[in-house]
Amino acid sequence: MASPSTVRAAVSWNRRAFVLLAAAQTTLIYTLSAIAVPLPEIGREFGLDRADLILLSAAYGLSFAGLVLFGGSLAGRYGGRRALTAGLVLFAVASAVAPLAQGIGVLLVARFAQGAGAAVVAPAAMAVLRTVFPARADYGRAMATWGGLSVLGATAGNLLSGVIASQLSWRWALGVPLVVAVTALALTPKLLPGNTPNRARTLDLPGALLATAGITLASYGFVATDARPWLSAGVVGPLLGGTVLVAAFWCVERRARDPLLPPVFLLDRRRALALTATALSACGTGMTFVVLSLHLQQDRGWSQLQTSAAFVPFAVALIVSGRAARPLIGRYGPRAVAAAGLGTAAAGLVLLAFTAFDVHAPYAYGLLPGLVLLPLGAAASFAGAAVLATGDVPRQQSALAGGVLNTAMELGPTVLFAILLTLRSDASSLAATGALLAVVALLHYHRTA
Repeated sequence: MASPSTVRAAVSWNRRAFVLLAAAQTTLIYTLSAIAVPLPEIGREFGLDRADLILLSAAYGLSFAGLVLFGGSLAGRYGGRRALTAGLVLFAVASAVAPLAQGIGVLLVARFAQGAGAAVVAPAAMAVLRTVFPARADYGRAMATWGGLSVLGATAGNLLSGVIASQLSWRWALGVPLVVAVTALALTPKLLPGNTPNRARTLDLPGALLATAGITLASYGFVATDARPWLSAGVVGPLLGGTVLVAAFWCVERRARDPLLPPVFLLDRRRALALTATALSACGTGMTFVVLSLHLQQDRGWSQLQTSAAFVPFAVALIVSGRAARPLIGRYGPRAVAAAGLGTAAAGLVLLAFTAFDVHAPYAYGLLPGLVLLPLGAAASFAGAAVLATGDVPRQQSALAGGVLNTAMELGPTVLFAILLTLRSDASSLAATGALLAVVALLHYHRTA
């Protein structure tokens, strides 16, 4: 039997390892949202039109979503820590290039490369997390906290990027991920356990190519709706091509000896509910950041610092809900917490949809109520969904679960962005989009309950 000092040392080591992995995961989502507030400033500096801004905003998410399944496969084949290190190296190099970019071309390439590195880091971090917490109960508690890290990262991206950009420059805001990546690389050998690569597992390269090309092409098709009509060749072509490639991927996976994504993995009812909840929660929070950041600066004339300050109550509510989620999941179960979270987030979206875009509405009752309810619900939804998605997953499929969970998180806002852009003609259209999302979330809430 282990001595009390040995147990305390093991617990302390586990906590430090979790903090390191959590910091990496939070930074991945920070990087996704860090460009939202300073986007107008970047557009003015580089002389970008609306289509360029949309592509720049989506570049990181496109490569992240397109490659994350393959990233999970790499982690399963070569081991979580080795894949994590490789992903962090790519992410750090791209994060060093982005702040130095002197034109849109270099910045776009850097953002795509950051997303590729993140696609390896995210599932690898979950694989390592399973090694750190091998006991199912400990892993479940860790995932309850892990589920809220994404929305925490998104909130940090909006808050810190606005403050840093207003006081220094948007380039400094984009340099934050480099600091975290380099620190994580330095601490990984000391804090994270090594694991034996699974040499018996083969890389499903045909499946990886089809999944990456299909998801990226379809996502680009949705993004392209900003500059082109839905029935134009520039939209229909990528959407149709992406759909065909995803269908081909599904057929290949059914026959592959070691599939990238076993079809049965998505047929589990609990996992399907979790992925739906994750996508909806990501839609609500991600689009709120983008739309409100642009609205406050362009329609209300707020500065970047004022815009970031507007999200401070969002961050506070998020932290409160995240801390409360784990004991609530232990008492009521992840499904009930995810359902209640979706309902609360939907209520926040309804308030924002009908009050936030009135330029004459005071902040106290035009924005604040929705900016409190939305994160309270979203954090609970993410936490419950993370436990549902990973609770019964075998240890060797932890990286796969991380890849699928992150895919849902990235694709949800991309699809909603296309709907948003289609209905963007005026503020009432934005309100209609928010109301639509709220109705979808409420319907899902009732089905889950």
